Formats: sequence, C-alpha cells, structure tokens
Amino acid sequence: MSKYYIAFFLPLILSFSFTPLAKKIAYKVGAIDVPKDERRVHKVPIPRLGGIAIYLATIISMIALLNLDRSVISILIGGSIIAITGIVDDIKPMSAKLKLVLQVVAAAVLILGDVKIEAITNPFDKQHGLLHLGSFAIPITIFWVVGITNTLNLIDGLDGLSAGVSAIAALSFLFITYGSVTGEASIIIMSAIIAGAAFGFLPFNFNPAKIFMGDTGALFLGYMLSVIAIEGAMKSVATIAIVTPILALGLPIFDTTFAILRRLIDKKPIMEADRGHLHHRLLDKGLSQRQTVLVLYIISVILGASAIVIAKVNPGSGILIISFLAVLAIISMTRFGIVNSRKNHRSK
Repeated sequence: MSKYYIAFFLPLILSFSFTPLAKKIAYKVGAIDVPKDERRVHKVPIPRLGGIAIYLATIISMIALLNLDRSVISILIGGSIIAITGIVDDIKPMSAKLKLVLQVVAAAVLILGDVKIEAITNPFDKQHGLLHLGSFAIPITIFWVVGITNTLNLIDGLDGLSAGVSAIAALSFLFITYGSVTGEASIIIMSAIIAGAAFGFLPFNFNPAKIFMGDTGALFLGYMLSVIAIEGAMKSVATIAIVTPILALGLPIFDTTFAILRRLIDKKPIMEADRGHLHHRLLDKGLSQRQTVLVLYIISVILGASAIVIAKVNPGSGILIISFLAVLAIISMTRFGIVNSRKNHRSK
C-alpha cells in the first residue's frame, strides 16, 4: 500500500511547489485571462498557465514510479503533445481545427503504444463476455480520447471546478481498478498520480483563484483521465465496463452532451461558447461560486461512487442504477434549464 500513498503525495507536493513558478511564467509570457465577456465569472485578470504545474508533477511522478514500457512511453508522449498544445493556446489562442488535429495525433500516439479500446464487456452474453471491436477499435479510441480531453476543458468555468472534478474522477478510477480482480498496479498508481497532481494545484485554484489551469491543465487532465479509463476501467471491470468510466466522468460528459443538444435546438454552431452550462445555471439560481462548485463536487462524488458500486454488482442491478441516474439527470437538467435553453434566454 505504501507505493500508492507515495503515488498520491509525491505529485501533490510537486504540483503545490510548481504552481507559484507557473504563475510567474504566466505573467512573464502574458498568459493572462482577462474577463471580457459575460461567460467569465471572475472580475480581475488571472494568470492561466497553472496546468504546467499539473503536467510536470504528473510526468515526473510517472517516470519515477512506473516501469517505462511501450504503453507508458506512449502516454507520456501523447500527454506532452496535449500539454504543449495547451501552453501555446494559453499564450496565443490557436484555431479549433489545429487543436483538434493535435489531439487526434496525441490519440494516435496512444494507439501506437497499444493503448486502445479493443473490446467492451457484454453483460447480456455470459458465455463470451466481450464484444470485440475489431477495425472499429481505432476510430472509437480516437473519439473517446478526443471527446474526454475536451469535456474537462468545457466545464472549466469556475474556480476549482475542473481540478476538483478531475481529482474525484481519478480517485473513482483508483477504487474501481483496486477493487477489481484483474486490477493493475500501474493503473492504480497512475490514478493516484492524477488525483494528487490535481489536489496539489487546488489550493491556488479554489475560489478566490490565484491562478487558472488554462487549456494546459484542463486538456491534459482530460487526456490522462481518458487514458486511465481505457487502461483501467474498460479492461478490468467484469460487468458493464463501458458504463463505469462514463459515470466516473459523468459531470463533464453529461454537461457537454446537453451543451451539444442545447446548441442544436437553438440552431447554433456546436463549438460556439455560451452561458448555458450547468455551473452557469446554478449561479443564475443565486448560488455563489463556492456553493456552485461544492454542489458539483457532490454530484461528481455521487456519480463516482455509483461507478464503483456498479463495478461490483451483477448486470441487472447495474442497469437499474444506471436507469435511475439517467432519469434523475434528465429531471435535473430540465429543472435547471440546461436543455430548454431558448426559453431561458428569452426570459433574461
């Protein structure tokens, strides 16, 4: 167990130590987030290169604590591509198309390292148990990695939100993998590293934030969590494996899904930013930044705990839990106006 504690506290200490340096670098290169539209909640300019601290803490810890095999090396290279993309974008915004291309390249690097979704569990086929993806493995892996990489970035709208949600998701993956029969120590260690790096950054990022993680941190954390899901939850959970990572990452996935639906309903470009995310809705209901973030933390904990429970129960019970959570999500999203955004926009 001691190696798992080291895997958590080493990146936590490193991230906490590197963040003041990242703040100085941000001021030096002009990576400052200036509030210039209604979507931004902060009122004063804030440096936004905090993700450098998270990236360095993660990479150093992985090199120190993991065997550098083909898979780990591909994760390090892919993660570095994502982090460099974020750094450049935080200093001087790049086009969405170029960022997408670089994200696809980072996902392709994983595939070259044999990190891919080759099969998913089939709870309705007790004899074979697995549904092999064959030639669909590559596009599905790329879609998953790019999708999750961006979901964390899309919810990064309040102080401490992405860092806290990432830490909760990483801990969820840790317990899912630790509790499985085939749980691999390397995935548990990687989950602990991500959680530690995010928690180490959080004291500087929680409201009132002294620094933002920026695209550097949000994209990197999303990328690493997508990798952990592939290598851990999807391969080591006996039943309904594909659902457990979706639940563990439930908040960013659901919020992004409803954002896409909302923009389609409003006939707006899918990539166009708006003020319709869940955290915006909670703020509009009168909650403070801290209250909103804490509510979303609680939701993330509930979803993560549900993923851990589902990983241990039979398929029938798992499906019941999933159905209940789906109904609850739809009711909640409707209640806060996440789907029916046009009506809400007219009332403002």
